[in-house]
Amino acid sequence: MTYGLNKVMILGKLGRDPEMRYTPSGRPVTTFSVAVNRSWNTADGERRTETEWFNVVAWSKLAETCKQYLSKGKQVYIEGRLQTRRWEDKESVKHSSVDVVAAEMILCGERREANSQTTTAEESVVPEESEIQSGEDEFPF
Repeated sequence: MTYGLNKVMILGKLGRDPEMRYTPSGRPVTTFSVAVNRSWNTADGERRTETEWFNVVAWSKLAETCKQYLSKGKQVYIEGRLQTRRWEDKESVKHSSVDVVAAEMILCGERREANSQTTTAEESVVPEESEIQSGEDEFPF
């Protein structure tokens, strides 16, 4: 049996404010970029830093939440999958782009910033701890 896995996790800062559009059917889609820094020491002991940029796409309720809570410079955790888009321009030049399709978003950073938000593609609101029911019927085993 063969298995496949397409999962990506990034933690970085937004490079621009999210942009939200709607598909012709009315489905919201939000795009933004996230910068992730990587640091290392060279053989000479010199500290180096490199920045990798990721294009992120969020759909439906997650798209609305990203547009509402994210802004340039905020730290965010994104979990999702990689998707390659290919297209041809008017001059018949072929292009491709790799995007992170978000399934989950967690707003990070200092506590004095806006309250942290955790949102998945299926949920748009995170229950408060007091709203979570406890009891034996929580687990079916």
